[in-house]
Amino acid sequence: MSVIAVTVPIMTNAVQAYAYAGPSTLTAGRLALSTSGGRTARGPLSHPRFFSGLLTEAAPAAAGLLAVANVAQARYDRPAPTFSRDPVVTCNGDRLRFESFSACGGVYARLDVLERALDGEVVDLGTTNVDVNGPLREALARVGGADPLHLGVGRDELAVTTLDGAVVEKKVPLPERWLRGFAEVQLVTAGFDLRAELTGPEAVRFLRTLPRRVGSALWAVPSGRSLRLTSGPGPGAVCLPGPDRLATMLTLLRFARTLRLYGPARPDTAVASAWELELPGMRYVLTLSPDSGRSFSTEGAVLRTLASDDAADDADLVGALLAFEPRVEPDLLAERSGLDAPRVRAALTQLGAAGRVGYDTAEAGYFHRELPYDRDRVAAMNPRARAARELADSGAVRLDGSGLALVTSGDRVREVRGTTCTCPWWARHQGQRGPCKHVLAVQITKGAQA
Repeated sequence: MSVIAVTVPIMTNAVQAYAYAGPSTLTAGRLALSTSGGRTARGPLSHPRFFSGLLTEAAPAAAGLLAVANVAQARYDRPAPTFSRDPVVTCNGDRLRFESFSACGGVYARLDVLERALDGEVVDLGTTNVDVNGPLREALARVGGADPLHLGVGRDELAVTTLDGAVVEKKVPLPERWLRGFAEVQLVTAGFDLRAELTGPEAVRFLRTLPRRVGSALWAVPSGRSLRLTSGPGPGAVCLPGPDRLATMLTLLRFARTLRLYGPARPDTAVASAWELELPGMRYVLTLSPDSGRSFSTEGAVLRTLASDDAADDADLVGALLAFEPRVEPDLLAERSGLDAPRVRAALTQLGAAGRVGYDTAEAGYFHRELPYDRDRVAAMNPRARAARELADSGAVRLDGSGLALVTSGDRVREVRGTTCTCPWWARHQGQRGPCKHVLAVQITKGAQA
């Protein structure tokens, strides 16, 4: 029986459906990951097939995939039952990237299975969702030893053992916070640098001794060959907001070779951070929002770029030049597109707002994934940017030439100077959740007059 494709999840509040040709299975040393509709180098496909071959490091790969799937089920801000959500997988040719967000939106997980852990045929490049069901979870948890594991990402007559034509359909709410989270994470982590690195034994010792829960953010500070925790920032410190959100790393410690910590330079308040565990032939990364109760979807880092008139048009041009590269080179894109480097980076941010671009802290570079891109959807997901556009278009912004701007919003007039505003939003967040609509409206107006 034929299978009618259901669109790949586009992260809206509506209930969508994953449609799989059969459940993912792990039997007789063959891991068959069933795919849903996705985008490939050849265009949209109902059930794309990306890879067929061996995972030469079977045990860490199985544990890492399970960890990514477990993050997708977790809610770290409060205990609550959650819907099952399936990870996103991207084949970039020399690697497979598995990604997910926690149900609360505050933890981003990624497993990069690199070329040295893969021995087989790359069938196609692209992005889709993979089915990670209950029986598969149980099977992944039992993988051990040094034997290689055959992996098929997509239907493979050698690996799929389900009934021919069987359809597995999962109907789950797919919140837009995933898509917004993809955008925020790539922008936030692009400003990170490597801050600390621990060898395997020290990494294991540090992670095993982390406290379960604390009321406020902790900071990891270099101390000899290890790290110590403090209650406040200091030279070289990396923020650790919610140590319990690193729990999925504990299941991977038996494979740990190195732990690397990434963060911004000299932060003075709680900020996001990235924690990377190097495994044999792969990397497992967790990026944490500044607080257990904060979703990446609320950070607002993309708003300045979304307020640009040029960014959306440039994104169409730059997006057409992407080819699922494992590393996107902005300078090369600038040369090919004829745009300058700042406009290319703004376009990449716009593409990231649609989930089409991610950032790899280990390689300090962007990578291409392909979730559905819709300019109107990007605007709809960011109401502050839309409200700012409405203020600017209605003539609500007055510039006096001295650096002060007056923005009429309803029956109030807000004063904007630089990135500060007299509105309640700015008073509450002090710029930590992105600019308010009044600051954005001033930016739009100045851009139109330039």
